[in-house]
Amino acid sequence: MPEPTPPTPSARPKDRPAPRPAATRRLRPAVAGLLLLGVTALVGSAPADGDRAAPGGRLQVDTTTCGTPPEKLPAGPLSFTVTNNSKVFATLYLVSPDASLAYAEIPWLGPGRTLPLATTLTGGQYAVRCVFSSGPVLTTRPLTVVGTASGAVAGYRPMPDKEMGAPVKAYRDYVKAALPGLLAAGRTLDDDVARGDLAAARTDWLTAHLDYERLGAAYNSFGDFDTSLNGLPNGLPQGVDSPDWTGFFAVEYGLWHGWSGDRLRQVTQRLVTDIDGLVQDFPSEDTDPGDLSLRVHEILENSLQFQLNGTADYGSGTTLATLDANIRGTEKVLEILSPVIRPRDPGLLDRLNRELPSYDDEVTAYRAGDGSWTASSKLGTAQRRRLDGDLGRLLEELAVLPNLLTPRNHA
Repeated sequence: MPEPTPPTPSARPKDRPAPRPAATRRLRPAVAGLLLLGVTALVGSAPADGDRAAPGGRLQVDTTTCGTPPEKLPAGPLSFTVTNNSKVFATLYLVSPDASLAYAEIPWLGPGRTLPLATTLTGGQYAVRCVFSSGPVLTTRPLTVVGTASGAVAGYRPMPDKEMGAPVKAYRDYVKAALPGLLAAGRTLDDDVARGDLAAARTDWLTAHLDYERLGAAYNSFGDFDTSLNGLPNGLPQGVDSPDWTGFFAVEYGLWHGWSGDRLRQVTQRLVTDIDGLVQDFPSEDTDPGDLSLRVHEILENSLQFQLNGTADYGSGTTLATLDANIRGTEKVLEILSPVIRPRDPGLLDRLNRELPSYDDEVTAYRAGDGSWTASSKLGTAQRRRLDGDLGRLLEELAVLPNLLTPRNHA
């Protein structure tokens, strides 16, 4: 599959400086990682040495034919060796006769290339479908699989592009409704600093920052504002002393490292300006449907990288509070995606609806009655191990979603 074209950055307001690419907090997963997920989860791999005789045979495909599979095959592991003889790219599916379910796929097969289309099937009717980048969509004659097989792949329901339209709109509506509250929280923080009440500012900083963190799934729709509002000083010439470091983490560092009132005020005023800019700009930003399903996994992946290990702690000791906000953000995305997940994997959705609140309870156990949080650096070895392990298991479940919800038109 070719690498997707990155979204075009939105125009930057003329009164705002250029973004600082190295300072961004979040790590976008490599495209190759997503492709690997699709290949390993749904295509399968070439048969192991002991499985070279798996029935299936060769399929020679081009824009006029999708090959000729055998009329009958025994239930169990199957592997077709598919060669693309056309001059364009092809996507291959093993589908039910009405194409309502797919059982295996080759996401992208280049001209002259050969790959296995491998899976395990139980008795029933199937067909191979070829979708060529130049337009033709071809389906073979029916293939009958005879007998039964343990470990047979359950068919997944392919999703057309348009089906993500409603979830994307629902999430954008959620973000749009939440942004005024974020702006109000930022102004409260700025007012605290303006009157020199740094104790109140430390409390209100956390409120505002968590309001932002709960919007985690939308950050790729925030254009340059995410860097200005939530960037780390990594890569800046003077690190934490760089005069152009802005956003929540800069305010946090200043509040807990003795910055002067004047310097803090400059940063909180800029914070309010940037939040207000985001409020005004967000309606004009686009949200890629693929981003939403990716973020439902990536939000907590970032939490594992930056929050649970304390990397993003600049003095407040509240990274577990941020992790809690990230869990809430993930739950919101999952809720919005539920109508498209449930028809495809209801068991996964039910597990996540149990496991996310359970993990949140585990995290909020480190919040005291007065609202303070245990710093991640104060966690004992057993505590950290449990939080890490349970989050890792959650991420394994969530990692299925980006591929499950990848649009597969003409599957």
